[in-house]
Amino acid sequence: MQHAVGAPLPPPQGPGIGPWTHQDQHSGQPGQAGPPPPPAAPGYRPGAPQHAPVAPGPQPPAPQHAPVPPSRETTGHVQLPPGGPVPLPAPPAEPGTGAATLAVLLIGPAGAGKTTVAKLWAARRRVPTAHVSLDDVREWVCSGFADPQAGWNDHSEAQYRLARRTCGFAARNFLANGISCILDDAVFPDRPVVGLGGWKRHVGPGLLPVVLLPGLEVVLERNAARSGNRRLSDEEVARIHGRMAGWYGSGLPIIDNSTYDVETTARVLDDVLARSIASPPAW
Repeated sequence: MQHAVGAPLPPPQGPGIGPWTHQDQHSGQPGQAGPPPPPAAPGYRPGAPQHAPVAPGPQPPAPQHAPVPPSRETTGHVQLPPGGPVPLPAPPAEPGTGAATLAVLLIGPAGAGKTTVAKLWAARRRVPTAHVSLDDVREWVCSGFADPQAGWNDHSEAQYRLARRTCGFAARNFLANGISCILDDAVFPDRPVVGLGGWKRHVGPGLLPVVLLPGLEVVLERNAARSGNRRLSDEEVARIHGRMAGWYGSGLPIIDNSTYDVETTARVLDDVLARSIASPPAW
């Protein structure tokens, strides 16, 4: 049988397929030959004893190189220097904070505008600057969140300490990679457990604290515009604001932003920080 050049090959021959079948192999009918015998193995001699072929032994596996474990100091391809305590920044050679790499703690009562001002100040700088809000970090705990509004107890204090330590770790690592960081928190002058000592311990001696303290009427108005668990009762806002007044006479720089918009407050904050770098506050 011949097939045209380029035509598909005929189907494979096998039992029940092709020009002969399994029945034809044993029919003995003339003109129908069975399959040809298999070729003799090399060295075959008729009548000589034959030995079963020896199967080849297992081959040794190809050498493989063990993968190199990633270093503990790398994330992807970015080398992460160890984050140590933040030192005091060098005085900038231009107005404001310029290109200085620094860590800032913006303090104030609920409704002072800490988070809004901190975000704008970080966004307007000419050098990489991060913003971390302690309230945001506390709310990373979804199930079992200890809301301080429900009462300050051992559970809420433990979660506060954990959030503060997490913020400090983030700030140190940002600065170790050349990125400034501004944190915001409602730090009370009369509560050592939530005071400046913990922030200084977790961030370092180079942390620059600034207090944002507008008048009570402004704080109450801003708090009324809030929603969810960020909105406090007027009584709670007044109580917190009264305790924050203890920062007067502490030696920390205080900004009364009662009549400032966010842009102006961020600009004043930068000037205050420049003076703090030149003459760090004692705290």
